[in-house]
Formats: sequence, structure tokens, C-alpha cells
Amino acid sequence: MTTAAAAPWIRTLRGLRPNQDDVLVAVSGAAGGLLLWAFGLTSAPLWERGPRWLVLLPLAVLCLASLLRRTGQPYVLYVGIAAQVADLLVGSLLATLILFTDVLYAAVLYGSPRLSRGVIRGSVVVTVLVTAGLLIAFQKAELLLVGAACAGVLVVPTSTGEAIRSHREKASAERQRAEQTALLAELDRKQAVNSERARMARELHDVVANHLSAIAIHSSAALSFPESGHSAGATREALGVIRENSVQGLAEMRRLIGLLRNASGSEEPAATPSLDGLDVLLARAGAMAGDGRTFTLADRRAKGERLPAPVELAAYRVVQEAVTNALKHAAPGNVTVELDRDDARPDHLGIRVTSPLDEDPVDDGSPRAPGAGAGLVGMRERVELLDGRLTAGPATGADGARVWQVHAVLPAPRETDTAADESGAARRPEHRETNQ
Repeated sequence: MTTAAAAPWIRTLRGLRPNQDDVLVAVSGAAGGLLLWAFGLTSAPLWERGPRWLVLLPLAVLCLASLLRRTGQPYVLYVGIAAQVADLLVGSLLATLILFTDVLYAAVLYGSPRLSRGVIRGSVVVTVLVTAGLLIAFQKAELLLVGAACAGVLVVPTSTGEAIRSHREKASAERQRAEQTALLAELDRKQAVNSERARMARELHDVVANHLSAIAIHSSAALSFPESGHSAGATREALGVIRENSVQGLAEMRRLIGLLRNASGSEEPAATPSLDGLDVLLARAGAMAGDGRTFTLADRRAKGERLPAPVELAAYRVVQEAVTNALKHAAPGNVTVELDRDDARPDHLGIRVTSPLDEDPVDDGSPRAPGAGAGLVGMRERVELLDGRLTAGPATGADGARVWQVHAVLPAPRETDTAADESGAARRPEHRETNQ
């Protein structure tokens, strides 16, 4: 016989493996029956008396049947009925009767629904017939006790099994209903999230992206006009900066719209901005300033050092927002961006952005730009999400001048890239400055 042909038989044998509780029932019944037989505690047989050991045969059959009381129905029930009839004929043992009631209970609890209903009805019918037959035949009220004993043997275990089976079926139905409810709730949640993402994508496209497109188109059209006047160079430079930033903002906006419309959720958006892009960020800021403001990067981190992606993204956004605020409000002078690790806490990254501050700021009465002040709130929320801290406000610089300082500290465990470059250098210089 091949392995494939023997597989069904192997699965059948595994399914007939006795349960631990069934083994305990069989062993307990056998031990109790042997003890009763040893003391001669057996009832009078209905059949002609034979050897005393004959009463042990029904007991042994029921003990073996009890091993398969869960998985062997309805055959275990048939064997149990035959063994109990034989036990009544040769001299009944109480242990055999108890094992028979357990077989009835198991047939109702573990058998098929059809078998369960048949056993319950049969036990009631047999109890009624036995009680009525004895009363008609002997016409003695004391025989009602025999009927009550018959009900205790047949009706009580079957009704108990039916009650437990009904309870288990109701509990299983409630679990399935709860699982279905949770599944429907999760589907509703995902649908709501997808709908909100689609709505946000439409709003971004219809409002913000369209405005950026209009800015890029009009600045391109203005750049196509011939130069005239003494301020033509400055005007064209300003228009070029406007066009460059609007095109870059439009590209970022389209990327965000694509991420929002990708509702499958199979891939999360990657945190593309990192500290390696600070040079480009400061170069762009220097081109946009054009009024004597310069931007300097002092990166004192180790060469090849890699930070966790959330830390990289948060640090970049903090510097970006601080530089943007410096473009809006800082006085002419040098804006310094410093990155380093504190000697006392080497597992933290320090970010310090310092910009000149007017001694006597002039309020010209012009309205504040929409969203003014939201940048600091956004920076603080982003830093606090990583269990860091951020402070921003006026301070005194090293030369005694008033400056505006943004200082953030982020938990940043080292994830150093150990691969050395071709020259064999393992670390960058202790201080790197980039003037823009």
C-alpha cells in the first residue's frame, strides 16, 4: 500500500485516539467495578446464575467503549446498550450501570444532532413503557420507584447532555456573531478611512495643487517677457525663485495625492527627506533670501552615521520649518544650523537653528500670513511624538547679539553604517560647515 493510499487510514486512526478524560473515565469505572466485584456487591441476575466472573465481561466492554465515547458515536452507544443488557442478565454491577449512563450522556453531547434527538426520545419512551408495563402487570404503587430509577438512568443523563450541548451551540453561535460584527466594523472603518483619504486627495488637488499650478504658469509667463528697467534682474531672479519653489511644491503635492489615493495600504509611504538633504535645503534658502542673509550648516556627527528613519524625518522637518521662519522674520545676517550629540547623552541628537533678531521690530500693520504660528506648534508636536523636547524663543548669541533660537533634542540611538569608503576613512571630520 502506498503512502497516499494509507493516508486516509492514518487520519482515521488519529481521529480515534482516546481523549485523556475518556481514559480517566474508563480506568475509574474498571477500578470501581473490580472493587465492587471483590466484595461481592452485585445484584441478582435475571438469567440462570453462572460463574461470578461473567459479570466482569460487560464491565470490560463498557470500559473499552468509554475510550471512544467522543469519537466513536453511534457505535459506542450500540455496544453500550448490548453490554448493559448482558449485565442485567448475568448480575449487574453498579459501576457498569454508571458507565452506561455516561455512554448515553456522551451520545447526546458528542453525537450527531439526529443521534442526539433519537437518544433523548428513546430514553423517554423506554422509561414510560417500563413504568406503565410494571404498573399494569403488578398493579403496585411501589413500582413507581422502579420507574423513577429508570428515569434516573435514562432521562437524567440524556437531558443533561442536551442542556450542555445547547449551551455550547449557543456560545459558538455568539462567538461567530461577534467575529462577524468585528469583521463588519473593520470593513466599515477601512471604508471610512479610504473615503476620507479620497476626499483629502480631491481637496488637495482642487485647491492647493491648482493654486501652485497657477503660480508656476504665471511666473513662467512673466519670465518670458523682455527685460526692462534697472530692477529687471532682481525681478527675474525673484520670479525664478517663485517658479522653482512652486514647481517643487507641486511635485510634492502630487506625490501626497498619489499616496492618499493609494487606499490599498499594502505599502506605507517612505520617509524620503533626511539630514543628507540639508545642504540642498540651505542652498535653496540662500537663493530665496537675496538680502544679505546667509545659511551655515555645522554638522558635528560621525561620518557614516545613520539614524532611525522617524528621527531623520523629524530632524529634517524641524530644520526646514526653522529655516522657513528665518526667511520670513530674521534680520540680515548669518543663520546657523548645528547638528551634534551631547557628550552627557550620546544617544540623543541635538538640533540648534540660530537666526539674527531685530533689536526693535517694526509693526507695519500688515496682516499676518494665514497659518502664522502653526509652524512652531507642528514642530513641537513632531518632536514630542518621539519623546523629545523643543524650545524656541529669543536668546543671546556668542557675540552678545540678540538671536532667535530653535533648539530640539531627539532620542537617536546610533545606527552607524560600518561600511568604509574606498579611501578607508572611517569617520568624518569633527566639524563640517557649509556656507550658502
